[in-house]
Amino acid sequence: MSATMTASSILQHAARHAEKFLDGLDEMPVGTRASLADLRARFAGDGLRQRGMDPHEVVDALVAASTGGLVGSTGGRFFGWVIGGALPSTLAADWLTSVWDQNAALHATAPAAAVAEEVAGAWLADLLGIPASASVAFVTGCEMAHFTCFLAARHALLSRRGWDVERDGLSGSPRIRVLAGPERHGSTDRALRFAGIGTGAVERLTGTARGLLRADALEAALAQNPEAPAIVLLQAGDINTGAFDHFDELIPVAHRYGAWVHIDGAFGLWASASRQYEHLMRGAGWADSWATDGHKWLNVPYDSGYAFIAHPEHHRAAMTYQASYLTHATEARDEMDWNPEWSRRARGFATWAALRELGREGVEDLVNRCCGMATALVAGLGALDGAEVLCTPTINQGLVRFRSTRADASERDHDALTDQVMAEVLRSGEAFFTGTTWRGCRAVRVSVSSWRTTEHDVTRSVAAVAKALAVLRA
Repeated sequence: MSATMTASSILQHAARHAEKFLDGLDEMPVGTRASLADLRARFAGDGLRQRGMDPHEVVDALVAASTGGLVGSTGGRFFGWVIGGALPSTLAADWLTSVWDQNAALHATAPAAAVAEEVAGAWLADLLGIPASASVAFVTGCEMAHFTCFLAARHALLSRRGWDVERDGLSGSPRIRVLAGPERHGSTDRALRFAGIGTGAVERLTGTARGLLRADALEAALAQNPEAPAIVLLQAGDINTGAFDHFDELIPVAHRYGAWVHIDGAFGLWASASRQYEHLMRGAGWADSWATDGHKWLNVPYDSGYAFIAHPEHHRAAMTYQASYLTHATEARDEMDWNPEWSRRARGFATWAALRELGREGVEDLVNRCCGMATALVAGLGALDGAEVLCTPTINQGLVRFRSTRADASERDHDALTDQVMAEVLRSGEAFFTGTTWRGCRAVRVSVSSWRTTEHDVTRSVAAVAKALAVLRA
């Protein structure tokens, strides 16, 4: 059999497995069923063999080993963390990306990949209310988007003070302050560590009752040391409540002191694409950098994230590298000038496909539907006996707690019941929720990000929680 025939046959074989998986999403348990010991035994098998296997047998073995160990996160009843599904066109584009196997480092190594990123990046900026002059990086996810933005911020802030951080490193450089409200996502902390700025640089400022950064607190903090380089971290969609900082109030304050403003918009930045929710992003276009995910609300397969930077000169200075053995473009986009990776996957194809499939109206409808489903799901859960809604959705995130009906129940009992409900629902396979601790209380964190979620999924999931409560209280 020729190599071409083998490739065609194995792709068709894999496609049959993929179709079976996708067709069964509504019926398969949303959580996993295989134990850690089972998965280790299956994948290890009889060890690394001396001789290889037929590719068809390898695919069959992979599917068999993974059975029961896959989370149904691409289905409609997955409400954990903030994970989207995969639109049909993006799944197909991602497969083709693997088939084409382009190294999207330079225009010369993959011209189509470079142009796909260039065009899709401009479309994204337009949708998200980001200035057309901003530069963009296609990265693995929001954490690496933060990292990319922080490197650009680091370059800008230190170069203004006569320090070449790319040449001389951080040792001996002016210390960068990082000012943030009372709530922030852990990915920003990790990105600060990777960038060498460190979490010790973060100053947690006073917030509102909703956990938003207060303008007077930011002003006071910046005024204490106005000459120090500073990054101001703002949020478009808090991970627990979905709350948005007041960008139109905070960004002018930060810029009066020469601070760099970065917006963590892992999912919330997509509110700009909806006329119903774009008011939440008022003033966000004045920031210096923005980070968001594609594998959340755009429903692009993993891994996909975007970093936007309002100052391309600082972005490029922090990333670019020139060498005689590389073929650099003079007119086209060389991706490695904007990304922390050198050898990298051609992520732009799937994003381009998503935007072509959805269009402006489709993206807006996806955002609106997810927000509506989240509101309905929180309301449905909140109507159950003993339920307490801690936070109604601002967009697609909400918090619900379950209180023990025992007369002498303590806060610890309420926390335990909440965790038990989630565990019981997970055991049922009907839905998937994850928890959080918010203001000292355990809560179910409802997150709706998948294009597949329907009203039936919401009704079915509420029923699953009601049944879990009945079992636990029996």
